[in-house]
Amino acid sequence: MARQVAGTGRHWYAIHTYSGYEDAVREALLQRIESLGMQDLIFDVVVPKETQIVIKKSEPVTEEKRIFPGYVLVDMIVNDDSWYVVRNTPNVTGFVGSGTIPVPVSPEEFKVIKRHMGQAEPKFKIDFSIDDNVVILDGPFANYEGIINTIDEEKGKVKVLITIFGRETPVELDFTQVKKK
Repeated sequence: MARQVAGTGRHWYAIHTYSGYEDAVREALLQRIESLGMQDLIFDVVVPKETQIVIKKSEPVTEEKRIFPGYVLVDMIVNDDSWYVVRNTPNVTGFVGSGTIPVPVSPEEFKVIKRHMGQAEPKFKIDFSIDDNVVILDGPFANYEGIINTIDEEKGKVKVLITIFGRETPVELDFTQVKKK
């Protein structure tokens, strides 16, 4: 077995997992840390997720989506023992790095990941594009057809061009008020 570089200190590391098993890996690793007494070497395990609003059956639903499918972040001090515990957790395929030596996630990268995870307001997941033909579902323009002119993901709004009295008129609507034709 390759020897880990000693004295690299505490860092966040990315580990590969089988896609869809990220939460299971997190739970298994937390149990292994506890049962093997590794709390002084492995401090935290995170599955990076962000909250999104998705439209299902014309209703907005809040969902957590993995930011990096197939990856889990581990805050740890790498030595032979801690490396072995993480590497041999079920559904872990390896550390991100060269060969058997893990490469830490840079502090800048981790700040960006934390910012994505810590968003207070959920983002809208949009399956609309500019120039899509849509039908307005409710409000004063219900059943009107139009074309999406602009999309504001942050606010969850679209501007739809509809024809009123023979003129194209822009109408701002929530994503929940329109559906693709």
